[in-house]
Amino acid sequence: MYHSVAADPNDATRALSVTPEAFAEQMAVLADRGLTPVTTADLAARWRSGRSLPARPVLVTFDDGYEGVHRHALPVLAEHGFPATLFVSTGWLRGPYDTGGGPDTMLDWDQVRELAGAGVEIGGHSHSHPQLDQLDDRRLRSELLLCKEIVSDQLGFVPSSFAYPYGYSSRRVREAVRETGYAQALAVGNGLARRAQGPYALRRVTVRRSTDAAAFERLVRGRAVARAFARDRALTKGYAVVRRARQARRLVRRPPD
Repeated sequence: MYHSVAADPNDATRALSVTPEAFAEQMAVLADRGLTPVTTADLAARWRSGRSLPARPVLVTFDDGYEGVHRHALPVLAEHGFPATLFVSTGWLRGPYDTGGGPDTMLDWDQVRELAGAGVEIGGHSHSHPQLDQLDDRRLRSELLLCKEIVSDQLGFVPSSFAYPYGYSSRRVREAVRETGYAQALAVGNGLARRAQGPYALRRVTVRRSTDAAAFERLVRGRAVARAFARDRALTKGYAVVRRARQARRLVRRPPD
């Protein structure tokens, strides 16, 4: 899971960014190791149908919609012939639906169309990038449907894949994602994706600016993944308790219909 690919990101996105040089080196590692990138939709379709996956499959995904995905990542992907998946927060992209909330320089819709034409699957990532599990049912469905409708309007096809903002979901959120027409969805989890996770809770591992060459090699080989992200998992579990408590308080305070 990537976010920004940028030489000089701002402070808000720096930790979850990678340099263009690091991204190129990491894609070269995938090629040298004989891994075969697939799109999210292809992975899920093969698991659903029972069709075999290619040798050593891997997902290369980008969240949010940063401009560097077009400027820096696309040429590298094209060089290797790699497909990828980009999950866009439609209210963050430059253009007619821009809410002004993008954390750094974001893609515009012409760039998204070029990415799609080059073999990058475009998926949904909500409209305004909220914590979906903290929304009431009406706002939750609005975020999911608006994102889907805008992508469909701008690109001419309905997105089939979704990624949860911040990786946060719940049974209610996953059900809403399914009901609004997305066929599969990615979480974070910082673990390897397994078929047993089901199509709406597939895990990914985070690549950061601090992910050096040795650490990336270990991730690619699937080694010591749990150890590498032990701190992340501990923080995630702790924050999950806080978020559940916040949601419970909102439900208690909600006036009766």
